Amino acid sequence: MSKPNTVNILNKRARFEYEILDRLTAGIVLAGTEIKSIREGKASIAESFCEFNDHQELFVINMTIQEYSHATYFNHKPKSERKLLLNKRELKKWEREIKKSGLTIVPLRLFTNEKGFAKLEIALARGKKNYDKREVIKDRDNKRDLSRIKKAFNN
Repeated sequence: MSKPNTVNILNKRARFEYEILDRLTAGIVLAGTEIKSIREGKASIAESFCEFNDHQELFVINMTIQEYSHATYFNHKPKSERKLLLNKRELKKWEREIKKSGLTIVPLRLFTNEKGFAKLEIALARGKKNYDKREVIKDRDNKRDLSRIKKAFNN
């Protein structure tokens, strides 16, 4: 049996904007055309976030999954709320954290596992201040300059 095509869609902006405190991997409730679009790699989690509803269920908001090209009138809406599947204990723990300390839940990575199911890696995160972001940019520039100097020195 051939290995299914693995998808790995990252949210690079989340690592820059937020300080990651805790991570979980959650399943997603999807329609047939949604999973087909994800397997083609036509999804984006760049501006998405997660919220609890009134029934203590976790939903991902603003996740874009493009319409499936070969579907008929049974196609899905590109930006709709999608339910995340987690244990009740994990949901209660994270809901307490959010209410207590004003944290947020952001998706970090959308991927397919070896069985072909779509999974979402989510993180409990705290927003960074502007000076923290400037520090990250400065460190990145210093590393890049240092690697250029090393490369020039070795040649």
